[in-house]
Amino acid sequence: MSIDLEALRTFVRVAELRSFTQAAAHLGMPRARASAQVQRLEASLGTQLFQRSTRAVHLTPEGEQLLALAPGLLARADEVATLFHASRAIRGRVRVELPVMVATDFVIPRLPSLLALHPQLHVEICASDRVTAARREGFDLVLRIGPVGDEGLVGRRIGVSSMMNCASPAYLRQHGTPRTLADLSRHLVVHYAADTTPNFEYLDGSVYRELPMRACVTVDNFEAYEAACVAGLGIAQLPRQGGARYADALVEVLPEYVARPAPISLLHTHGRAAPRRVRAVMRWLLDALTPLVRAQTADAP
Repeated sequence: MSIDLEALRTFVRVAELRSFTQAAAHLGMPRARASAQVQRLEASLGTQLFQRSTRAVHLTPEGEQLLALAPGLLARADEVATLFHASRAIRGRVRVELPVMVATDFVIPRLPSLLALHPQLHVEICASDRVTAARREGFDLVLRIGPVGDEGLVGRRIGVSSMMNCASPAYLRQHGTPRTLADLSRHLVVHYAADTTPNFEYLDGSVYRELPMRACVTVDNFEAYEAACVAGLGIAQLPRQGGARYADALVEVLPEYVARPAPISLLHTHGRAAPRRVRAVMRWLLDALTPLVRAQTADAP
């Protein structure tokens, strides 16, 4: 029995996205071809891998077993191909998820240099400040600023982002400038939806604590979080490098009470060994992001 590696890759993408239609779109093929590949794989293995319905696709127990093994099998196949074709051109698509500011200010302006090195590479960038389920959404690489909650991601921390407390001049004229933690009882924060409740995080000696506060607005992405602060809707705790972009629009407050530095991590979704094209983009991103990481880390405690 032989396993069609292309069919196995299609199976993995369908399993992660739980949709033949979305998997086919991400792989750049018609839905019918994706379905046919999985059917051939099922026939060669002599087992059903998916329970299909008009609304959803679910793995069978056999499908779950194969999904656990597939990334390792595909990685080994890529390693063998690389071993005997070291000079082979890097080609194919790599889907990358980046925070908006990182994508627009640091990555996209430098992207021509990567594509000049690898002209057969296609990079798909999703610029978003929402934290997605990277494997389910079909991303190969993601940059995370903050805690990493997805156990399916592999990579490393590349730096930390120091933080600052900011408010707009209009907000401070209306509410006054807080001088102590006790003053915050009369103030508002911009509530980031990822936090269970509105709060102000600060360093108390060697321990970080959270002070519950009131909020009049909740947002679910970082650009909206910054914009709400600029609009005078409350105090926000921003990465220092990001806050510097609003030097004329925001004022730093309570500088002695900063939130914990946020880890910056570059991660991939391919388990123990990423494909060659993903490793190439990952190495390039490490270089492209060096100015950002140095700037963010410089002021971190």
